[in-house]
Amino acid sequence: MVKELSSTSSSFEQDFGALLKANRDTENDVSGVATEILADVKARGDEALLEYTAKFDDVTLTANTMRVSRNEIDAAIEACSDETLDALKIAAKRISDFHVRHIPEDDDMTDAEGVALGVRWHAVDAAGIYVPGGKAAYPSSVLMNAIPAKAAGVPRIIMVVPAPKGYLNPLVLAAADISGITEIYKIGGAQAVGALAYGTETIKAVDIIAGPGNAYVAAAKKEVFGTVGIDMIAGPSEILVVADNKNDPRWIAIDLLSQAEHDEVAQSILITDDEVYANQVIQAVEDHLATLPRANIASASWDNHGCVIVVDELSDAPALVNRIAPEHLELAVENARDMLGDIRNAGSIFVGRYTPEAIGDYIAGPNHVLPTSGSARFSSGLSVLNFMKRNTVIECDESSLQKIGPAAMTLADEEGLEAHGRSIGIRLHDKD
Repeated sequence: MVKELSSTSSSFEQDFGALLKANRDTENDVSGVATEILADVKARGDEALLEYTAKFDDVTLTANTMRVSRNEIDAAIEACSDETLDALKIAAKRISDFHVRHIPEDDDMTDAEGVALGVRWHAVDAAGIYVPGGKAAYPSSVLMNAIPAKAAGVPRIIMVVPAPKGYLNPLVLAAADISGITEIYKIGGAQAVGALAYGTETIKAVDIIAGPGNAYVAAAKKEVFGTVGIDMIAGPSEILVVADNKNDPRWIAIDLLSQAEHDEVAQSILITDDEVYANQVIQAVEDHLATLPRANIASASWDNHGCVIVVDELSDAPALVNRIAPEHLELAVENARDMLGDIRNAGSIFVGRYTPEAIGDYIAGPNHVLPTSGSARFSSGLSVLNFMKRNTVIECDESSLQKIGPAAMTLADEEGLEAHGRSIGIRLHDKD
């Protein structure tokens, strides 16, 4: 049964603390296996990559056939309905329009001492997009990962997607084409991460890897971080809904289930100030589960990890939200904008009764790749910034160096770094 908490209970703080500490990541530790695969791909390149692909995906490829051809992409697009392609194009434009607004600008200034200072932004040279394969693939993830890279100006974007038994989801290839990706390889797992990070005879290495994957992919991304950048290590999906009793309980219930149906270890939390309404939502969840195709998954998530919290006043909700730091937050309350001002920690916030979280998964524009497991306290969702890097620029002339150099020499002397101080002093005192 779903966990129920009341803020007026004497044990609330203890119970809420247990909710925050609960570990929903039930995956076995596969880091050792992932590390072995990575080392093998690094050492043997294509040979190892193709061996692991045959072993894990049951498909035999060669260096020439591992890349998806233009004919295969065109055939995939032909297999998609016009309606779905149009929906992907609408989503792609909205995602692009949103992300291009956040490309940072270069900055230049000259301070009072005459030192010219600045910042230069550049896209990375190459980005690798990992996409899960098979029939349960998600074309929306292709758009959400690839389009920010494209918007940032990354000149080379490569996508890897496993093709179990040779099957490639047509919508995934269509989404890649719409996103502007033409370099696609039929590989997956830790071996694909290794190929992206280290390069092989066929696949050139990238600078950053983004995109979701299974436990082996997550472990591999952790291992290669430092050789390449990564977007994040995402945990199970989660949603927190703050709702008053003016909402139809069926709406809130299905919003909670929209994340529960992802995974048995996903988490759905409701915060409300009305116990009667809370029970109405709980009943509505059960009603929806009776007809939901993924009811087995959603039920396991709701029963084992779901939680309903009844607070004395809705004004108490933001403090709890900030402690949970959810991936997705819905504010389905009167004057939701007022509550928004008190929220600091959340991946993406959905404001008002007519903004279900699912609209953000597909078409709103902001990214659906978001921090989980409380990491919204210190991190943000995927954006163009993940695919860009910053150079700082410093320029002194003789006059400005005369003004700030002596203080730098003093600090170098205090740190015992003689050459540092001399490299400044030689310019100030040597005129020959």
